[in-house]
Amino acid sequence: MWWTRKRAESREAADAAAEAAAEAEDEAEAKAEAESLATMSKHRNAYILMGIGGAALATFGLAAISGIFAPVFFALVLTICVHPLRIALEKRGVPRGIATGSVITAVTLLLLTFGYAVIVAFGQFTEILSQFSDQIAAAGQDVANWLNSLGITSTEISDAASSFDPGTLIGFVGGIVGGLTGWITIGVIIFTMLLLMAMDAGFVPTLFRQLYPVRPLVVGSLVAYGHNVRRYMVVTTVLGLAQGFVNWIALVILQVPGAFIWGLLAFICSFIPNVGYFLAIIPPIIFGYLVGGWPTVIAVIVVYGVINAVIQSIIQPRVVGRAVSLSQTITFFSVLFWAVVIGPIGAILAIPLTLLVRLLLVDTNPQMSWIRPMIGELDETKAIMAQFDAEAKAARKARRAAKAAAGRSGGRGGGDAVPEPATGPAASTPT
Repeated sequence: MWWTRKRAESREAADAAAEAAAEAEDEAEAKAEAESLATMSKHRNAYILMGIGGAALATFGLAAISGIFAPVFFALVLTICVHPLRIALEKRGVPRGIATGSVITAVTLLLLTFGYAVIVAFGQFTEILSQFSDQIAAAGQDVANWLNSLGITSTEISDAASSFDPGTLIGFVGGIVGGLTGWITIGVIIFTMLLLMAMDAGFVPTLFRQLYPVRPLVVGSLVAYGHNVRRYMVVTTVLGLAQGFVNWIALVILQVPGAFIWGLLAFICSFIPNVGYFLAIIPPIIFGYLVGGWPTVIAVIVVYGVINAVIQSIIQPRVVGRAVSLSQTITFFSVLFWAVVIGPIGAILAIPLTLLVRLLLVDTNPQMSWIRPMIGELDETKAIMAQFDAEAKAARKARRAAKAAAGRSGGRGGGDAVPEPATGPAASTPT
């Protein structure tokens, strides 16, 4: 019918107009992107210098406010780690206020327990340091004599060894703890931020659902950041506790003084990638040498090496998985960088801080997805490498097979060759 034909024609015209509008929009986007790329390539060096300058300014700014930034970020990490407790309580019908109070109480108890352990360890450290002061001084002199026997006759080494007083270590550590009057301020900041962040965390799920239709990439990146930080910190805490406990028991068996101190130190250093193991093993080696000599030193090295290899090299990567997609080089550099910028706590929080930088610069920027394999996301790279290795292995097998076939054909050719007629006396001998 004529009206059906007219309706079909109008639909076709509308579809054609929509396609034309879509093509025009795609062309406009392509043109805008090309212009943007042209502008960026034209001013590329200026953008690089601006980025370096902005990074330097941000670094110096964080260093200037490290006394505030470090405890605030530490409180943020703690809030992220205990957030599942809030979710679990709210799913069971617990009111938000009670859930918030439960989260704050749990974190406060953990911090108080850790603080008590540190105080006990400090008391034991001052005791054993005063007990072994003479032996430590004698060991320092022995080291200086050994260096002199190797031809290293520096007067500074001899003076340092002769004037070394282990009691100064007690004064140094006591000065740190005494200077921890600032720790009261830090504790107030952490507790206040925990209280406020715990209250604000009740709105986070709703805020994410509200923002997801508008900024899906940002919301997804924030959720992934919280999940990755929580998984890394919780797993590292559990495995660090296991590592510290096993080290403590082993040092007690080896009769190394201050076993509890060194077990606690191993737990703290488990949060410092790559470097923490070496920081944790030095004190027990020294005190093991003072009480048991080289056999105890070797035993300590073996025990720490085995425990570290099993927990940090085998168990932790399997449990953490892809939560920390950072290369070993970036991980080691991040420990050094954040320790310089915000102090020793920066070495402990190096991974969450670096993941935050990646969140801001890479995860929430779709144009920076190309850099992911360069900073540690190597799943696709490993698959490509496995393919290349398989192709290279197949090529090597093919070459070996070709060489073997050529050798066999050469051997058969030598066996079918016609023998040359015999010469000499044997040829004239009648049969």
